[in-house]
Amino acid sequence: MRYRQLGLSELKVSEIGFGAMSLGLDHQANAKILHAAVDRGINFFDTADLYDKGENELSLGKAFKGMRDQVIIATKVGNAWREDGSGWDWNPRKEYILKAVAASLRRLQTDYIDLYQLHGGTIDDPMDETIEAFELLKKQGFIRYYGISSIRPNVIDSYLKRSNITSIMMQYSLLDRRPEELFPLIAEKNVSVIVRGGVAKGLLVDKAPKDYLDHMEAKVKALQAELKELSKEEGRSLAQLALGFVLNEPVVATVAAGGSSLAQLEDNVATMSVSPLDARAMEILRGSSPPSLYQDHRLTPQDDEFNDT
Repeated sequence: MRYRQLGLSELKVSEIGFGAMSLGLDHQANAKILHAAVDRGINFFDTADLYDKGENELSLGKAFKGMRDQVIIATKVGNAWREDGSGWDWNPRKEYILKAVAASLRRLQTDYIDLYQLHGGTIDDPMDETIEAFELLKKQGFIRYYGISSIRPNVIDSYLKRSNITSIMMQYSLLDRRPEELFPLIAEKNVSVIVRGGVAKGLLVDKAPKDYLDHMEAKVKALQAELKELSKEEGRSLAQLALGFVLNEPVVATVAAGGSSLAQLEDNVATMSVSPLDARAMEILRGSSPPSLYQDHRLTPQDDEFNDT
């Protein structure tokens, strides 16, 4: 396994991380997969208080009891479940964050969270209040670092300017190259990207073609054919191509890959058994699926650093 520094933090995270949202509700079965991930060199585990109404965090807490020093735990806050369980409401207020972190710490059976992330966000949020909550928790020792999970250019720009975030979690893959327009600014601020959706819901690995974002089914099918051909030429699996593509970006620290089975885990980890993609392979991959721009939640025209004009 290879490791990269997360932003300017002291955290060295495995290039292949573990996205715990893929786990089920069987804590014993989950523990087997999580322990197998640690055995294979994975040290970064991402969860959220939203997932399975806290059961996901609870699963990690049970699995990692007695081995806390071997793992880096990231969780998220901002989506408050309603008391009747009918859904959740967005709440980035300081009071809620300080209350929610206590519940996450209890479920995770830990005294501290390595990376605490805002699970979303809009430009209309009380950002200064949100940042104040994170900074207070950091000062108190309940969290080591904080970041955001967002794909909104205006929100990302605001946090890069106003806070000390360490990371930004973003959906990024061959089928969603929109984040690339933000990478130079993120890198300039010495912040790292945590990738989610690196295999585009399985479309880059083994799922039948279908529409994805602005890619029609026919385009997805064509890309899949190109990937299979390149896979044969390179002697790499489809997962190795898909994850190798996103890890080629220096600003990317880790890919939070799903792992609902040992077989899936092995396929993800196998990405590290080969050398990084060379210039030829990257040129072919970039040509097979050109980048696009985010259409919504952009900056105002007068200071939109991301316009392609």
